[in-house]
Amino acid sequence: MGRILVGTASWTHRSLLESGWYPEDASTPAKRLAYYATRFPIAEVDATYYHPPSRSTAEAWRDRTPEGFTFDIKAFSLLTGHPTRPAALHKDVRESLGAPPQRNLYPKDVPPEIADEVWRRFLDALEPLHGAGKLGAVLFQFPPWFPIGEGNRRYILECARRCAPMRVSVEFRNHTWMSEENREDTLAFLAGHDLTYVGVDMPQGHTSSVPPVLAATSDLAVVRMHGHSDRWTSKNVDERFAYLYSEAELARWAARVRELAEGTEITHVLFNNCCADNSQRNATRFRALLGDPGEPGGSDERGGPGGPN
Repeated sequence: MGRILVGTASWTHRSLLESGWYPEDASTPAKRLAYYATRFPIAEVDATYYHPPSRSTAEAWRDRTPEGFTFDIKAFSLLTGHPTRPAALHKDVRESLGAPPQRNLYPKDVPPEIADEVWRRFLDALEPLHGAGKLGAVLFQFPPWFPIGEGNRRYILECARRCAPMRVSVEFRNHTWMSEENREDTLAFLAGHDLTYVGVDMPQGHTSSVPPVLAATSDLAVVRMHGHSDRWTSKNVDERFAYLYSEAELARWAARVRELAEGTEITHVLFNNCCADNSQRNATRFRALLGDPGEPGGSDERGGPGGPN
């Protein structure tokens, strides 16, 4: 069985800082990341979806974590076809576009030479992590309006080509990719190009819902645990991800992840139920259920694995 790394999506969310999970002396960003890295071997950075990181920020992440620590980085929204605020772009890029400050941008709104520059700066910023062996994968989460089709397959391959030698992982939010009739072809396409499929646990019955399929399409597998909030469509992040996995749920998923890891060299499991310290509590317990020798105890310091969900 390959290695399984368990962590959370973010270590800086406001509600986490307010939850009391960090000790009092972890009072700065540097100290919080250093503390997080004593508890988990991997973190997902979601902030890079909203605003491209600077190279100095990536250097700080590199320097504040121990050797062997891993970061998965979520791709900037413009690169995955999501609406992007002009204010999120670098100032000179924004000014060259002359974009209205309140109007969201999509890839069609950006000339090819400007898109190339956005790509270049995004990937250049990640180079310190890649060079240190701390970059796991660049996560491309495609939007609900990105259905299966030849043009979108080509775009996925373009993303992988641009990122190389950094590796990418692919998460779909359009059900057509993983419908019963298309699932086999989608996984074969990813495997044929050595691209990592991101398995998800998420609420079902929505336009963005993808079934909780786990599959190894490369030597790296990724699983993202989004929870089952009954307010999945809310624009409030605290409501959308307000979920705490139960012991029974975690046990079932631990068995599934063990089976997945039989076919991979490494598997990343990221808890994205980032409301208060839910992610940290669930990830701590999940590591214990996997028998992770790096896990300091069988339950978290808050008194147990979760609530009555």
